[in-house]
Amino acid sequence: MKYMIMMFGGLGASLADRSPEWITEMQTTMMRMDRELRESGEVVDSRHLTDPTQATTVRFTDGTPTPTDGPFAEIKESLAGYWIIEAGHDRAVEIASQVVAVTQYPMEVRRVMDEPPQQM
Repeated sequence: MKYMIMMFGGLGASLADRSPEWITEMQTTMMRMDRELRESGEVVDSRHLTDPTQATTVRFTDGTPTPTDGPFAEIKESLAGYWIIEAGHDRAVEIASQVVAVTQYPMEVRRVMDEPPQQM
């Protein structure tokens, strides 16, 4: 099975409240997890995303899709990156749980849609 583990991160004030020690621990954890997943062969794909201030937002305005440089979605947390792994659901949740234990930001685990459901 393939699962996408989506990593969310804080923006603005939510990061300003974090200590340098927290930031170091978070970065160390993410690099360790990425290395371990690659070494185990579980990673299918993994990417970091640019800061959301560099995003283009497309909204349906006046009957047409309209791309703009803002305003951005009103959220405190933004998708920061993802792993697509080849593993079972329990393993995907285990990976996300290890990261959440350090970052305290939510992670979302979803089965890749073109993958058939796991047979019991």
